Amino acid sequence: MSIKRIGIIGGGQLAWMMVDASKKLGIELIVQTPSKNDPAVSIAQATVLAAVDDAAATEFLSKECDVITFENEFVNLDALSLLETEGVCFRPRLAALSPLLDKYHQLCYLWDLGLRVPQFFALEKSADIESKIEYLGFPIVLKARRHGYDGQGTFIVHDSATFSTVVNKSNTQFLVEEFVPFTRELAIIAARSVNGEIVTYPVVETQQEQQVCRRVIAPADITPEQAAEINAIAHTILNSLQAVGIFGIELFITADGKILINEIAPRTHNSGHFSLDACETSQFEQHLRAVSGLPLTNTSLHCPSAVMVNLLGYENSHSDYSKQRQKLIDIPQAYLHWYGKTESRPRRKLGHITVLLEQQNRDVIESIIQTIESIWYPG
Repeated sequence: MSIKRIGIIGGGQLAWMMVDASKKLGIELIVQTPSKNDPAVSIAQATVLAAVDDAAATEFLSKECDVITFENEFVNLDALSLLETEGVCFRPRLAALSPLLDKYHQLCYLWDLGLRVPQFFALEKSADIESKIEYLGFPIVLKARRHGYDGQGTFIVHDSATFSTVVNKSNTQFLVEEFVPFTRELAIIAARSVNGEIVTYPVVETQQEQQVCRRVIAPADITPEQAAEINAIAHTILNSLQAVGIFGIELFITADGKILINEIAPRTHNSGHFSLDACETSQFEQHLRAVSGLPLTNTSLHCPSAVMVNLLGYENSHSDYSKQRQKLIDIPQAYLHWYGKTESRPRRKLGHITVLLEQQNRDVIESIIQTIESIWYPG
């Protein structure tokens, strides 16, 4: 079946960045999103204004599209499964999302696959919580099992009093993880086609602050053996899930070279934004290729190195930051992507900038990051 119209559940910047690729491929996009101010609304072919977990709206969306995919994972799988049994085509299929949406279930799934993850347990009312925490030792990581993103719902906890305060202030289900003393955080973007073909992008280094991604450096400075291990992890996960589409896999690397999986995102991912300007095929085009049944294509860098910096909100305002944006555009080999959001607030992702480099040089990378952030952030 030739795919001509794709529905996307979610209308944020990830859907917005698919639009240019959809035009290139001759595919129409229709988004389901709750706000007419969401980035993708102004440039998609049509919009269903509804919450992403509104299954009735998704049923309407399905009548307008050949296939439905996801910009975010805040969906109601139980309700969508009824549509899937009625013939609605979701890519990735719901069975591939099911073990991933709850972060505790996700870690259990990865553990069962024999993949290395941090030690973890579900926070439930039981007499042995204190002994489990004592075994892990502080600091520990406390994560909301559902709906956490960009640092929301994730806490680094250093003592029992803070642990009790965080848990008692929230009615969220939590997961407890050991704190991994990593030397760097890494990520890989991988795509799987309807025919089971898998392609991967170069492994990147991600730099987080307050659990929000600030910067991505491509490629990561790791050994060929470490890159091969991470590629094998991606193949294992996507083949086990029989996934179709792009997945982002975040990892830790420790001082002794061990690689542990942090989290999986079943969608296009912030760690792959560099691919828009630095790769032969962006992650957004690759995702559309995968879900529409087209062949997957070249993922290689067309430059020796690239650095991507997120432009995060640092205040509550309605500014378009035009002066800063003009200065950023003037950086040589820089590509600015502004998401058109009408409201800024601290840590909100308003845009990103990617700079292509002629060499993989850490001093040059650090200098460019300093230049960008000195322009963007006041003081």
